[in-house]
Parts: sequence; structure tokens; C-alpha cells
Amino acid sequence: MDPALLAILACPDTHHSPLTLDVGAAELLCTTCDRAFPVRDGIPVLLLDEARHRTS
Repeated sequence: MDPALLAILACPDTHHSPLTLDVGAAELLCTTCDRAFPVRDGIPVLLLDEARHRTS
């Protein structure tokens, strides 16, 4: 993923926390709410309904 894009992406939840990339899982991880957003074909899917909670 382009580092410039990753630098501006944030969680779509109300806190808008930065996201980190988990390359192995092809997911963007929220640093606050513990959600994992999928990256499909190089495109981040930042929909709350598509995210999974990593603790469950």
C-alpha cells in the first residue's frame, strides 16, 4: 500500500484514529477500537459493517 495513502487514512468511526497495515492479513487495523478493515485488491474497505473486531 502507498505510504502516502496510509498516512491519511483513519478509522471511519467517530474517533477517527490512525490505521496501521497488517500486510500478512491484508487488513488495516484501528489503533483505538480494535477493528480490522479488509484490503481487497489493494483497495481499503473502510466500512464499519465490513470490519471485524479483532478481540472476537
